[in-house]
Amino acid sequence: MNYEAVIGLEVHLHLKTKTKAFCGCSTEFGQTPNSQTCPVCLGFPGSLPVLNRVALEYAIKVALALGCKVQEFTKFDRKNYFYPDLPKNYQISQYDLPLSLGGFLDIQLENQVKRIGIRRVHLEEDAGKLIHREDLSLVDFNRSGMPLLEIVSEPEINSPQEAHSYLATLKSLIEYLEVSDCDMEKGSLRCDANISLREKGHTGLGTKTELKNMNSFKAVKEALAFEIERQLGLLNKGKSLIQETRLWDARESETISMRTKEEAMDYRYFPEPDLSPFTISQETVKKIKESLPELPKERQARLIREYKLSEYEAALIISDKGLADYFEECLKLYANPKAIFNWLSGPVLSELNNRGIKIKELNLSAEKIAELITFFQEGKISNLVAKGVLTQMITSGKTAADIIAEKNLIQISDVKSLDKIIEEVLKENAKSVSDYKAGKSNALMFLVGQIMKKSEGKANPKIVQEILKDKLGGK
Repeated sequence: MNYEAVIGLEVHLHLKTKTKAFCGCSTEFGQTPNSQTCPVCLGFPGSLPVLNRVALEYAIKVALALGCKVQEFTKFDRKNYFYPDLPKNYQISQYDLPLSLGGFLDIQLENQVKRIGIRRVHLEEDAGKLIHREDLSLVDFNRSGMPLLEIVSEPEINSPQEAHSYLATLKSLIEYLEVSDCDMEKGSLRCDANISLREKGHTGLGTKTELKNMNSFKAVKEALAFEIERQLGLLNKGKSLIQETRLWDARESETISMRTKEEAMDYRYFPEPDLSPFTISQETVKKIKESLPELPKERQARLIREYKLSEYEAALIISDKGLADYFEECLKLYANPKAIFNWLSGPVLSELNNRGIKIKELNLSAEKIAELITFFQEGKISNLVAKGVLTQMITSGKTAADIIAEKNLIQISDVKSLDKIIEEVLKENAKSVSDYKAGKSNALMFLVGQIMKKSEGKANPKIVQEILKDKLGGK
């Protein structure tokens, strides 16, 4: 039997407010455990929650950016369940009258754009954090009460790769809105996945499994791939699937059964009695909509239009807001979009990946990189030298001009100076000379490489090739 995967994602996002969702406690990350708590977020009897206005405005921003309809009338509910990290034994969330409904997110697949529906975007509070050790478990309630946005997709994702693309696109959108740092290591962005299989051609949904404990986009992709194979194996053997929650074990690369899945009625939702239902005026929605920044797709279109970048080039640049901002800062100083793109997408991105950091953490101002690119574009330093200078600039904080002057790295373009080096290399590599004269064109590039090595990367490769061809009789 042929089956297809049906996947829906639930993304939980910490909003970047200074205080929690319903109290005045700080949301600063990494503080002493249980130092950022009060009677409200610890659920003490008699304490009363008050909604954080900024959290509500941020939530509306996200809803509008996703094309959702913001509900005029909304309310909060109590979602009742017991867990050690939930001090109230309930979570303030939203159930039947959420903040917004019915949006979408377009994702780029290999040869097409696919639209994934957004079922709802609603606001709630986070639980605390359990810290497990060998012989005990500890609870840190600093996270309890943090403003949490839940973004629920429709079950319209059909592969692990599509899920990865959805998450990357959503993360980029949120970063442009500047309402969350989207840092998965800090728990600012978390994702649960609901997955089922159905026979191809059918429209119904199979028995679903909810996947939890996935702390990276890569983990989501791997967990979904494993779960598809697990469910396929059972169905092909004629066995039934049960609705359950499973945890992703990254060490073993497998999912593990946690509990049978609860239904909504198991949470005994009822309206939050300490928070009145409220209306959101059209004027408020309009004002927030007008404040939305340029979003990724809009920026991509503008970069293509204004700077003549290709669709691929613009997509790579806008995928990270910090990188896109940096790109445009560089352009103010050196008006050559293609040259700047080549450096940012090549050597600079390589440095970022090697160091495991973002562009904003790089010790390199736009002024400094523009100066380096200018040196290279004007032929004063070779590509090899420029890459080495880039690394030294990041490590030392010095400018390209200082490093080039200190180490005498200006490219050698003087024919007489180059001629001496070239003659030495030709004598040392007689076989390559013979190979080139016999028609083996690759031998020329080998000789150029040896000359660059002998000159410590300072020889001008274009002039070197011209001299070699002249000496060896090549074209």
